[in-house]
Amino acid sequence: MASPTTVSLDTDGQVALDSADVARAIRRVADEILERVPAGFALVGIRRGGVSITERLGHALKSAEGVEPEVGAVDIALYRDDAATALPDPKIGPSHIPFEPRGRDVVLVDDVLQTGRTIRAAVDALLDYGRPRRVWLAVLCDRGGRELPIAADFIGRSVDVPAGGRLEVCVSGDASADSDEVRLFAAAKVRAAP
Repeated sequence: MASPTTVSLDTDGQVALDSADVARAIRRVADEILERVPAGFALVGIRRGGVSITERLGHALKSAEGVEPEVGAVDIALYRDDAATALPDPKIGPSHIPFEPRGRDVVLVDDVLQTGRTIRAAVDALLDYGRPRRVWLAVLCDRGGRELPIAADFIGRSVDVPAGGRLEVCVSGDASADSDEVRLFAAAKVRAAP
């Protein structure tokens, strides 16, 4: 008979991006948005992690060029392709898009891009508010692992994450925060029980 196994995860994680790296990545994304996206664009953060990144991008755009895009947020809980099975008690937050997206460029913003399923759901949610001229995608971290053919237009940093590993993003919407970081947690380690 096989021994039972227990799973432990490295609870400390390894810092993949420190506060300075996060600030630099956000500035890089803001600069690229200013170079490539036509004037009059809006930012829409994907709840939860994309909202604070959106706030930081707004600060970076204003300080770089004085650009103050309109900002909104979408909650994708009911748009997920696994909503019926993965969300027995969904935590649904409000979507808030206080502008008309129809006919304008909209930059969707998230903290981490992995499978692409969150982005697909966010596009569906955004389209319920109107049909933008173009939807761009900005992410703080691209960790790979696509399951859908979705790619970011603007990437703060690509991070190699081993199979089974995860990224944890702790970024405040406050541009003066010095505790921002992205941590990389290793894959679960399986060992035989004693």
